[in-house]
Amino acid sequence: MSLPLIALFIAAFAFGTTEFVIAGVLPQVAEGLGVSVPSAGYLVSGYACGIAIGGPLLALVTKSLPRKTLLLGLAIAFTIGQAACALAPDFTSMLLLRIAVAVAHGAYFGVAMVVAVGLVPEDKRGMAVAVILSGLTVSNVIGVPAGTAIGNIWGWRATFWVMCALGVAATCAMAALLPRTAGYQAEPAGLAREVRVLARQQVWTSLILMLMLMLGQFCLFTYITPTLLEVTGLDEGLVPWVLLLNGVGATLGVFLGGKLSDWKLMPSLITMLALQAVTLAVIYAVSPYPVPMIVAIVVWGGLNFAIGTPIQTRILAWTADASNLASSLIPSGFNVGIALAASLGAAMLNAGYGYRSLPVVGAAAMLVAVVVAVVSQVWEGRSNATPPLTAPAE
Repeated sequence: MSLPLIALFIAAFAFGTTEFVIAGVLPQVAEGLGVSVPSAGYLVSGYACGIAIGGPLLALVTKSLPRKTLLLGLAIAFTIGQAACALAPDFTSMLLLRIAVAVAHGAYFGVAMVVAVGLVPEDKRGMAVAVILSGLTVSNVIGVPAGTAIGNIWGWRATFWVMCALGVAATCAMAALLPRTAGYQAEPAGLAREVRVLARQQVWTSLILMLMLMLGQFCLFTYITPTLLEVTGLDEGLVPWVLLLNGVGATLGVFLGGKLSDWKLMPSLITMLALQAVTLAVIYAVSPYPVPMIVAIVVWGGLNFAIGTPIQTRILAWTADASNLASSLIPSGFNVGIALAASLGAAMLNAGYGYRSLPVVGAAAMLVAVVVAVVSQVWEGRSNATPPLTAPAE
């Protein structure tokens, strides 16, 4: 792993931790801000909406800036936002601050993906994407359990102060390690070409797969802490360890996904989508039983991130000639799914279905994803189209 990729990884870890740690401290945040747990779940869906809507808009507005300058600015905005969240006096201000940070998050991952694949040979694009995604998975291994434990011991506001410190570390790492010319484009693509590449079926079907993947993950993961406490019957002190194991599975999965992306992308993707549908059905069946539930959660975490790598690699390959908008839509596609998943989960809980019903939604979403992926692969094979390799002059 090159030093520039390490810098991008550290920033991805910081952004990933602040997005996902809210699930670990959700009950404490709800109590501290005087709202119910389902209502506090909108801190997840609001963050996702900020990424999905604000990220692409910010990426387009800033497409002429040097990539290193932009990445540093986004890391600084993240750092200030974490300090503000730690001081938030009420739920409304907390929600608005989370959305503001999410806009920077969305733009960061879009830019970082393009910069990362530009730092490696073409046949290593999957692994470059995996490095960035591993920042998210390691945030689940280290950041989320640590943030959850800090929240349990010193309160949820302390968790956000730690996120602020992570932002400082990420900013310093990119300032020191990222080349000044990283992601350089002699002439950025115009808006018309940026939009046209989205019409390629490999792009929009991959965005649909992202949405389904997030429904499969976050309808349950948003409420994983109360599920483990109330359905599985775990002690509160064990929850961070379960999240740690989930993150270990995710970290292993993301690099497996990178290898498979550089080998046989679509056959591997379809197989993993089908396996994820089965895994979510197993979670539904074993959720009252601690040991089988923990094992299923580890497998589920691994598949979530193994699937994400080939989806993103496919989009980057098919939009290489105009990547600014498309790359920013990668986190958007994921987070539209997160927002829908968190909101759907809250609606189901408010309707009285209970935490155990949540993985059923995910299993259904993964079956839809299998169908979409198979149709897309057949369509691509019949068209004999090949992905663009370089960005032509405007």
